[in-house]
Amino acid sequence: MNITMQQAAERADAMLDATLGAIEPEVHWTHSGTSTGSCDVSRSRTVMTIISKERRGNFLGVVQRFWEKSGYRIKSVNKSEKFPAIFAQSSDGFGISLVVGGAGQVAFEVDSPCAKPSKVADPTTSPNGPDYNYPIPRPNVRSEFWSATSPISSTSPTASAGEH
Repeated sequence: MNITMQQAAERADAMLDATLGAIEPEVHWTHSGTSTGSCDVSRSRTVMTIISKERRGNFLGVVQRFWEKSGYRIKSVNKSEKFPAIFAQSSDGFGISLVVGGAGQVAFEVDSPCAKPSKVADPTTSPNGPDYNYPIPRPNVRSEFWSATSPISSTSPTASAGEH
């Protein structure tokens, strides 16, 4: 690949921005690291919104459909009830993943293909909540939608949820 590690980091940030921007209603997230190898870069973000186990499948579905629509190839899906995950790859060789970890916390990561060595700056996108240093706390932002413990009914549209 004929890009620098900095350009690879910027591409990774753009993939993460687009993915998080596609989630409605929006979730709060924080940067959770950049790592560099001899010729590759990884960027990650951690979701601070509580995603209830009842809504987790819907959340993963939103992300997987967005990735498919974006032309990413879904490489594997871990359907584990406790720690589900989705792994995909862009047409230009960037890997992107969603992993559900302890306390249901969702993490996104993008790994670049090999790029020309260069310095890598911090991400320029600001999180939509506090930007934590390590250790990142467990999810601590409640969402009326994503944190709800009732499953989404397939018979009632979410738009009428507030009507009686």
